[in-house]
Amino acid sequence: MRVLLCPIGSSGDVHPFVGIGLALKSRGHEVVVIVNGQFEPLIRRVGLAYEPLGTGEEFREAIRDPMLWHASKGPSTVLAWVVKGMRRQYEAIQRLHRPGETILINSALGFGARIAHDKLAIPLATLHLQPAIFRSVNETPVLPAGNLPRRAPAFLKRFIYWVADAVMLDPLLERPVNDFRCELGLPPIRHPARDYWHSPQLTLGMFPDWFAPIQPDWPASVRLTGFPLYDERGASDPLPGLEEFLQQHGPPIVFTPGSANVHAGDFFAAAVGACKVMNRPGLLLTRFPEQIPHNLPATVRHFDFVPLSQLLPRSAALVHHGGVGTMSQAMAAGVPQLIMPLSHDQPDNAARIRRLGIGDSLSPKQFTARRVADRLTPLLTDAGVAAACRGVADRLRAMDALGMTCDLIEKVVGQASRLPLEK
Repeated sequence: MRVLLCPIGSSGDVHPFVGIGLALKSRGHEVVVIVNGQFEPLIRRVGLAYEPLGTGEEFREAIRDPMLWHASKGPSTVLAWVVKGMRRQYEAIQRLHRPGETILINSALGFGARIAHDKLAIPLATLHLQPAIFRSVNETPVLPAGNLPRRAPAFLKRFIYWVADAVMLDPLLERPVNDFRCELGLPPIRHPARDYWHSPQLTLGMFPDWFAPIQPDWPASVRLTGFPLYDERGASDPLPGLEEFLQQHGPPIVFTPGSANVHAGDFFAAAVGACKVMNRPGLLLTRFPEQIPHNLPATVRHFDFVPLSQLLPRSAALVHHGGVGTMSQAMAAGVPQLIMPLSHDQPDNAARIRRLGIGDSLSPKQFTARRVADRLTPLLTDAGVAAACRGVADRLRAMDALGMTCDLIEKVVGQASRLPLEK
């Protein structure tokens, strides 16, 4: 079977698809990753086939937009960027499609792949990495623009979703999506961000049910597997100086604002200050070194990238932006985490971490050296937090999320690919 993987986004969005691609390749499938050129070196390094979807420079231009991380404007900024690549994604799929032998795996933002499913009758699985993507009037996710009380009446929650569609999402998506569908002879759709980004055949929530259980008003095609936990371990060379630093200074506090965040100067300044206040070693992770303060103390080091699965088991805590991939690596390592949520799914992830008792959060306005130190201290010393972290790590250790994901893709979508195509 030819499997076309269609991730869109930063490393945290692409890594899970790489992990799934490697797992499917080990089962004998031909895997092609259709992704931005920023990730071509990784895709080729791990031995998967690569098909370009835009250039690395386009990716770097997109992440330089400060609105990407704005609490209320971040989602619309991402969607405006995604719409520009919709046609190119469809055309790449059309070139690579072998009728009756191809399946598609896309993300919520893969509108070109969803349109290819509709036009070319290619079986489709959609991967959602975070529960915040699912609308519900039962357990409502924490929204970037503001938290809606969990006990608010259902009619109010439906009204909030209606406003979000009418004011922000539909104006961005409906016309470009429907214009392209019209070119292909497809009928128009309504509310693309309400239902259309879920595959009607198989929608995979890549998180455990104890992190976010399926709600009665989620799509019927949803199945949950678990966190994919792929982070390039084994695909990246060891960094010189890392082992020596860990042996000399002991378990550090690790700080990362997200792989695509180029506006994190204040984050790292507070990180260094917090390490000084607490008299603890720190590791700063970013591929954009211009954000790092000058004249770091000897107990604080900067590295471009270290696979978190390799680093966190030897660390004291993780401080980060709240991306689901980063968050789940801390959970798997059994270390507490402090989250500074900015936008997108991050506020919801932070709320779930707090409910599990394995971390805390600070808003960007609160994120100062003193407050970071004050929030980290109980996370590092409380026996209850340590026990909760160990319990979550044990639960994840017992799961085979990638195996479960591949089983469902082969069973549900793979079988569909062998059925006669509808005309």
